[in-house]
Amino acid sequence: MRSPGEQLLTGWGRTAATGARVQAVKGEEEVQDAVKTAGPRGILARGLGRSYGDAAQSSGGTVLDTAAMNAISLDQATGVVTAGAGASMDAIMQAIVPAGFFVPVTAGTRQVSLGGAIAADIHGKNHHVDGSFGNHVTHMQLVDGDGQVRELTPNDPGFWATVGGMGLTGVVTQASFNCIPISSSLISVDTERASDLDDVMARMIERDADYRYSVAWIDTVHPSGRGVITRGDHADIDQVPTSKRAKAHSFSSKALATAPSFIPGGLLNALTVRAFNEAWFRKAPVHREGELQSIGAFFHPLDGVKEWNRVYGPGGFLQYQFVVPDSHGHLVRRTLEALRGIGALSFLTVVKRFGPGNPAPLSFPQPGWTLALDVPATVKGLGPLLDELDEEVTDAGGRLYLAKDSRMSPEMFRRTYPRLDEWQLARNELDPRGTFTSDLARRLNLIGVHS
Repeated sequence: MRSPGEQLLTGWGRTAATGARVQAVKGEEEVQDAVKTAGPRGILARGLGRSYGDAAQSSGGTVLDTAAMNAISLDQATGVVTAGAGASMDAIMQAIVPAGFFVPVTAGTRQVSLGGAIAADIHGKNHHVDGSFGNHVTHMQLVDGDGQVRELTPNDPGFWATVGGMGLTGVVTQASFNCIPISSSLISVDTERASDLDDVMARMIERDADYRYSVAWIDTVHPSGRGVITRGDHADIDQVPTSKRAKAHSFSSKALATAPSFIPGGLLNALTVRAFNEAWFRKAPVHREGELQSIGAFFHPLDGVKEWNRVYGPGGFLQYQFVVPDSHGHLVRRTLEALRGIGALSFLTVVKRFGPGNPAPLSFPQPGWTLALDVPATVKGLGPLLDELDEEVTDAGGRLYLAKDSRMSPEMFRRTYPRLDEWQLARNELDPRGTFTSDLARRLNLIGVHS
């Protein structure tokens, strides 16, 4: 029997639910009070719950719902946004796009809170040009483990421990970041089909530097690994037809449909995934340049279906995302072939190229290739195969993304994030008692020993 206020929480993958006392907070003082009175199982901030695994849940602890901390202001002279940690990227875009600005980095969904964007140091289709979200944050306010407010800037070690720190350094209550000026809300998109995976990767190496945004969707069912590359830039106003310029800064964020509350576990199978992938590949043009697409269509197509994570049925799903250096790009094909071999087929598989990382010790991106794919969690043999692939990623000098992970071992984590000790030192200065914790932190032994 759950205690009053306790809720079962999962990540977006809807696996491994655990119970925690959820407490809504409306402002900084409430956060301070909650931290100062935290129980022995600790405390953790939670935004919109879009981490796929166990990063935003804490069994037996207190989880702070930050959704009400959502004030947003834009300095139009500088292009700097200051917002509460609970403000969603969707709400921020609604506020700034009509004013001629865009967020510096967006993930594949707008339903990410500002605090979550910092905690996971989110990346997007423009990492090879603009880096990850933390690169653009100029200031943040953080409630530390003693319940005191810290003012952090990029000159502080605690700043970079918080960026990518998965909420384990404290509770971000407010942050400021630089935006991209735009002259329209449309994206000028070039699309091309590639005949196989080698073709996809060769074309991306050759042309990605010519675009701000680039991504490739891969057909995991087809043995060739064929794909569709879409690349784009913010459209200049003179690219917008004269008849549409009056609404050149319009922005819509409505979902077009909602996934049913219950979907049978067998809905996603080899037949349905094969049909989807074939249709998705065939609908893409062989080559098209300069197509004007909306922000939602280009960056966040799945946001058009509310609660789309339900399509995987009651067993849930996981996303496997790694980055490896260019010299080990063959692991992209190796992973696709291995998963296809056990019937772990995906219709959400993307490849991107990363540029240089930032100073955050636990930030995921590093130069090279990143592959991300969603697979049902119930596929037979999935766990042992991913363990095997983990070893190959580790040996290649790569790593997995904490915001997507639900199963990595502490040993792999320590081997692939070599600056863990540095992060722990900075984290311990902000939270010497170990007040902030999560299921992910316990699973990976991130917190260490405290006095």
